[in-house]
Amino acid sequence: MDRGMDRAPGRNTGRGVEVRHLRAFLAVADESSITRAASRLRITQPAVSRTLAALEQHLGVLLVDRSTHHLALTAEGVAFRDKAAAAVAAFDEALDSGGLRRWPLRLGHAWSAFGPYTTPLLRTWQERYPQTPLELLRIDDRTAGLTRGEVDAALLRGPVDTPGLVTEVLYEEERVAAVAADSPLAARTTLRLADLASGTVVLNTVSGTTALDLWPPSTRPAATLTVANTDDWLTAIAAGRGAGISAASTAGMHPHTGVAYRPLTDAPPVPVLLARRDAPGHPALADLAALAREIVAQDPPE
Repeated sequence: MDRGMDRAPGRNTGRGVEVRHLRAFLAVADESSITRAASRLRITQPAVSRTLAALEQHLGVLLVDRSTHHLALTAEGVAFRDKAAAAVAAFDEALDSGGLRRWPLRLGHAWSAFGPYTTPLLRTWQERYPQTPLELLRIDDRTAGLTRGEVDAALLRGPVDTPGLVTEVLYEEERVAAVAADSPLAARTTLRLADLASGTVVLNTVSGTTALDLWPPSTRPAATLTVANTDDWLTAIAAGRGAGISAASTAGMHPHTGVAYRPLTDAPPVPVLLARRDAPGHPALADLAALAREIVAQDPPE
């Protein structure tokens, strides 16, 4: 370990950063280990350490905390990670010769895509813009891969305050309760927030839109179960481990034999957003936004 890196490096404005510096940093960030990062990159451990140190020297900040046995990102490292991932993704995409001929527009979502408008969007896009494939990608994080550069735009639900993103509200969805199909609550035609508060509530803390502040302070659920994606959320509810709350499109996009969806009469609706990075992006982004608005303006599909 380079003891000189225990103090903040001075900014180096000489030799520039190369993609290999970013790849080394991302490997260390993912693996939390110089050894595993070196194995993943197929280079030596000293080479990884030198490359990481050179990047930190250029930026003038420490990206990785080396003071413990298990490496961890500093606050600056966490902030830099998404930027580095987006830069590497953009570099790889620029060198993809096949993509130059048919540059796909990647549209991310964490769950339920565009709700009932998903199929009309995909079909109409194919008819109007056959030269630009529209790829719908499910990525389980709050911005559906947008901040990491994995997609060009994303369909998101709920408020998004991530820096560097531009969002547009396309429409709003009512909320539904999701309960075990064999539970007493499933026998009712509608439910209220208080009906769920007496039991365990299942929360998708990665990409979901429900948090405890949805309930008034005096009636918040006493017990919660946290999961990381929609599939685990559904499995927990079907198993009777708790009830959940989601946007109405979840009922149509994610049917489950063990889960019953019921309208939730006293919860605010969920905004559905189209998001993109606040920077030059795919040339077809404006066409995507215009088509999304056009489809929403039409009568909702049956």
